[in-house]
Amino acid sequence: MNSLLIPRLLIAAAGSGSGKTTIVGGLLAALRRRGLHICAYKTGPDYIDPGHQRRAGQCEVYNLDTWMMDRAAMAGLFARTAQGADIAVVEGVMGLFDGQTSPCRRPCQGVVRRWLGRAGHALRACRRELSGPVEAGEDRGGSSSAEIAKLLGLPVVLVIDARSMGESAAAVALGFREYDRSVDLRGVILNRVGSDSHRDIIASALDRVGIPLLGTLKRDGTLALEERHLGLTPVEEAEDAGRVERVRAAVEAGLDVDALIALAQSAPPLKMPSPLPGPRVVVQGVRLAVARDEAFSFYYPESLEVLERRGAELVFFSPLRDSALPPADGMILGGGFPEMFAAGLEANVSMRRDIAAKAESGLPILAECGGLMYLSRSLTDFEGRSFRMAGVVPASCQMNSRLQRVGYVEATTLCDTVLGPRGTVLRGHEFHFSSLRKDAEEPFPDAFLFRRRRTGETYPGGYARGGVLASYLHLNLLGCPAAAEYFLKKCEAFASPAL
Repeated sequence: MNSLLIPRLLIAAAGSGSGKTTIVGGLLAALRRRGLHICAYKTGPDYIDPGHQRRAGQCEVYNLDTWMMDRAAMAGLFARTAQGADIAVVEGVMGLFDGQTSPCRRPCQGVVRRWLGRAGHALRACRRELSGPVEAGEDRGGSSSAEIAKLLGLPVVLVIDARSMGESAAAVALGFREYDRSVDLRGVILNRVGSDSHRDIIASALDRVGIPLLGTLKRDGTLALEERHLGLTPVEEAEDAGRVERVRAAVEAGLDVDALIALAQSAPPLKMPSPLPGPRVVVQGVRLAVARDEAFSFYYPESLEVLERRGAELVFFSPLRDSALPPADGMILGGGFPEMFAAGLEANVSMRRDIAAKAESGLPILAECGGLMYLSRSLTDFEGRSFRMAGVVPASCQMNSRLQRVGYVEATTLCDTVLGPRGTVLRGHEFHFSSLRKDAEEPFPDAFLFRRRRTGETYPGGYARGGVLASYLHLNLLGCPAAAEYFLKKCEAFASPAL
């Protein structure tokens, strides 16, 4: 075993909407201003929060998840990417103990509170079972921030939204500390404090229960991030360039940044197998066209790295602005917000036609969520306006006012696909407001049989024909490297059909 000294900490919260993303962003900016080499991470399935942290810290933000990747792969990713950093900062997901068995309906920060009150959410986290505190080593919420904190030896700081709370904030902190003493909870940050006297009341109560107060942020609407139907507005569309500096200044004024650095430096050595596994090259000369612009931005960086470390060259293009695909042996259309840019996507006729022609030629195509929507024949937005899309998938896409699917899923291929033969099992997640209406006059081969992790519900989904695999399934290829390699081999075969 190899012991790695990596200063690290987890910023968690009592529940979604507590202000984790704002505080972590300000902290990353403050650490960067000090000239520190920082690494950043986000637990749970999320594309949007990492984008904001990437801008604040000017660093890559990796995903940590024990459903979409096994524990060894996750720990290896963390060790490989954090080695040599002055500090690694991890942002939690939902409440500290909320994971794939949590009753929460949605994983995105800032949106859950539309259905759950803040106090009710915290109580659900603390009262999920009535049998008493969690025994050391016991995990009740798979892929929760608490589980990942224990696996990676992360000291934990709990963010509490103090609006309309006095001493009760200390009671919440005490409950979180006692719920699972094997989680290394080191202190509290109070957010949305109304006044100095408000802070002092809670600080005194925290002192009585022996929980350090590591900082406070007062109520300030200028620090908030915009939200819409999938949670926060992506950083690609954010127009407030001065927000990062405002948040940094607020964090430096209100938080004990030196104490947080010292806390991170006190993290125990991280034990890892020695040496860490290196890249596995399986193809050479394979070029992948990856859609990336304002409409398509949902990619896990480690997922793309899996492809690169196996020999693929990634070439990025814009379905909004480029006239045609770059020369490539395969294509990836990630998730995003095509519904917000549907008019621009429709107007780019040459790109839509080129993609349709390449799909007909057998080009291996992997499309996730927003990519599926773009490959459909039409997309109807929230206002009922319909726009022509690429026409590869014989279905129309409709935005809905209600969430259609969310959560972790297991997907089993119902036919041979570009990710594996029939019967291949993949783990991922879904999160979408849109729905598909199939063209009844054309065959529509379902790609997957989905099984929801939390409820066990099963249902068919996705589309697979020729080289096209399009569905609402979001994958992290670090968790399914065999599928990544299968896809690359399909691309290699397409490039050199005689081989």
